[in-house]
Amino acid sequence: MRFSAEKLSIPDQRMKPFIDTEEIWNLINNTKPERQRVRDVIAKSLDKQRLTLVETAVLINAVGTDLSDEIKQGACELKQRVYGNRIVLFAPLYVGNKCINNCEYCGFRASNADAIRKTLSDNEIIQEVEALEDCGQKRLILVYGEHPDYSPEYIAHTVKLVYGVRKGHGEIRRVNINAAPLDIEGFRIVGESGIGTYQVFQETYHPEAYKWYHLGGKKKDYEWRLTALDRAQEAGIDDVGIGALFGLYDWRFEVLGLVRHTNHLEACYNVGPHTISFPRIKDAVSLNLDKKYETSDDDFKKLVAILRLAVPYTGLILTAREAPDVRREVMQYGVSQIDGGTKLELGSYSDSKNEEQNLNREQFKISDPRSLAEVIDELLANDYLPSFCTSCYRMGRTGEHFMEFSVPGFIKKFCTPNAILTLSEYICDYAKGETVEKGWKVIEKNLEKLEPAIAGSTREKIEKMKKGERDLHF
Repeated sequence: MRFSAEKLSIPDQRMKPFIDTEEIWNLINNTKPERQRVRDVIAKSLDKQRLTLVETAVLINAVGTDLSDEIKQGACELKQRVYGNRIVLFAPLYVGNKCINNCEYCGFRASNADAIRKTLSDNEIIQEVEALEDCGQKRLILVYGEHPDYSPEYIAHTVKLVYGVRKGHGEIRRVNINAAPLDIEGFRIVGESGIGTYQVFQETYHPEAYKWYHLGGKKKDYEWRLTALDRAQEAGIDDVGIGALFGLYDWRFEVLGLVRHTNHLEACYNVGPHTISFPRIKDAVSLNLDKKYETSDDDFKKLVAILRLAVPYTGLILTAREAPDVRREVMQYGVSQIDGGTKLELGSYSDSKNEEQNLNREQFKISDPRSLAEVIDELLANDYLPSFCTSCYRMGRTGEHFMEFSVPGFIKKFCTPNAILTLSEYICDYAKGETVEKGWKVIEKNLEKLEPAIAGSTREKIEKMKKGERDLHF
């Protein structure tokens, strides 16, 4: 169902700019964070209600260790209520780094003459996917520079190519996209290839700051990028991801920008973003930034907790830009997805010679280079339930349908059992050493928390997996 402006007798706001700079700064400068008000806002979120911009500003302005701790504790509790201890895993696969844009913060920028430009051939993509499957990956996000070579037809071609790769028990079951904004027809072409989520990060929601950093190429058009996911929705892609690059502008403004974007999509299309990402600026070639807006570790931890409370049912993605110690702490504040075994060098999953990080060939520097096996082993040791689940996407539980399931909490009947099943697959096919024992212990602990009937059905599927069946899900 699409949003009907006439039916509601209100102006149609689809595909129109929605960021009011004055409004956001007014909220930051004038919202009072009295202690009781902060607690009331946290209580509303714990009741699984999305927060307003004003309520989010209350949390942003709450200062002092005690109030920050209450915000983090609230986020931890909300995460358990909505997501339990599940952490979904994925890996990025860089397809090509050609780019016509000139972004001051990115190693792919067109003016970076030292950059070694490359687009993977079909055969190289297949080799990369096989290497990822050998590690146990089931979910990928394909990343492209913004360049005419990476047309909607080409992106669709690479998606179908990835889905067709099989090696042993390996297969990629969900392909997400991080690429340039498209027109409606372009989004339709990509959507028909069977993608999962289409991500477009605004980078910074402040229009003037946006101009500072984007000096050339199509990306300098702030409004074209801001309304990109409206066009995706109009094209039938109801699973979209938003994000901001923290360190470009004041983190408080960016948090409210992300919440405002969420509000806009929900108002116009009856469904908010499937995911929100919040990467921080890291090293890149020709990095040209004022450190005035550098986001500290403390502010980063707080903003993740605030986002969790502001949008209870939206997935939060934490990437390998962050060091392991930061990831360990921030994960508990509401993160639902992380990448593992990440390599940014084009062709480096299949070619060990490319494992050394080379900023002339990468978009930025990662801070968590651990393998997928190492990440999973640590998750299990910390009592998380690693998941490669893709069933909601493949069963049509996306967009408005996903909201119908997730908002009342029914999704727990699918998510925990499916997480258990995908972890069981990983243990059977890829886990080694102590990880096997840890994995089965975590599975048993989580089975005991399920309703008896669901637990029984899950156990039956696990036994079938042990006998060789795969891709069993609810």
